[in-house]
Amino acid sequence: MPEITLAEWSYFLSAYPNAHILQTGEWGELKSAFGWKPVRVVSGNIGAQILFRKLPLGFTIGYIPKAVNSNQLSVNSDRFWREVDSVCRNHRAIFLKLEPDLWGDQQLETLNLKLETSPHNIQPPRTILINIKDDEDTILARMKQKTRYNIRLAEKKGVTVRAWDDIESFHKMMLVTGGRDGFGVHSLEYYKRAYELLQPKGLGEILLAEYEGKPLAALFVARNGNRAYYLYGASTDEERNRMPTYLLQWEAMKWAKARGCEEYDLWGVPDEDEATLEANFESRHDGLWGVYRFKRGFGGELKRAAQAMDRVYNPILYWAYLKFIGNRE
Repeated sequence: MPEITLAEWSYFLSAYPNAHILQTGEWGELKSAFGWKPVRVVSGNIGAQILFRKLPLGFTIGYIPKAVNSNQLSVNSDRFWREVDSVCRNHRAIFLKLEPDLWGDQQLETLNLKLETSPHNIQPPRTILINIKDDEDTILARMKQKTRYNIRLAEKKGVTVRAWDDIESFHKMMLVTGGRDGFGVHSLEYYKRAYELLQPKGLGEILLAEYEGKPLAALFVARNGNRAYYLYGASTDEERNRMPTYLLQWEAMKWAKARGCEEYDLWGVPDEDEATLEANFESRHDGLWGVYRFKRGFGGELKRAAQAMDRVYNPILYWAYLKFIGNRE
């Protein structure tokens, strides 16, 4: 069988230290506790952690989030894809969804790969990427003036930031934020497991912004190699005039920079071009529009990931799946 163990996958990734956090063994173990089965496949210098999700009647869907060494997936990869196909058929996958770890101007060459452009992404395709390689003054100088002002205002108004391990309180804050801003929140057990897997290895941290001992806002930051990611964020409705979320993001960037990261991914803005975003962010607050106004101030570059691709094993059920998804959206 082409499947390998978690230890063997970790060894493979040692040659790719800047792999996306979603391809790490830790992330696969996290998802394994919440409805997904991670399977790792390696052929030469090409490998993938595939997540399988059960469907009715024993079928599954396969998902490769942010594939390792994506630019090699169409080069001398016949054996790799044969092994992937074998694993997917053994798991009765209707189709395999692949999200390359590439930006839109680096589209995966799909000739002869039996991959077709997917109408659906799982991860938010568009994000803001902040360069944190430079010194702190340079990073701050790239931010919009109001964002810099709010960071300094939070400091002047007595907001402080520290690492936090109170996962239950973090979850309660997430529930408040989700209810206020209209987004889904994971279970308490999910955040606990994510913390247990990432924090002891220096791959993640929950940071808390507080004022006189009162929690105001918190975020979960993760990293792997030279990239850091803003995974989850929450805030209360108290002391918002002290701008705790601005200082919190800045401290997360400094946390990542101190650990050798060069990029900080704000993870998710509306999937529109920059002109449309800038023309509408003050009037729209639905979906990810509510956070774009905040994220745009940190001086990053708007980026769009390469579009997801699907490799279909059961065309009839794939058609039914797409119809179902289409009706939900």
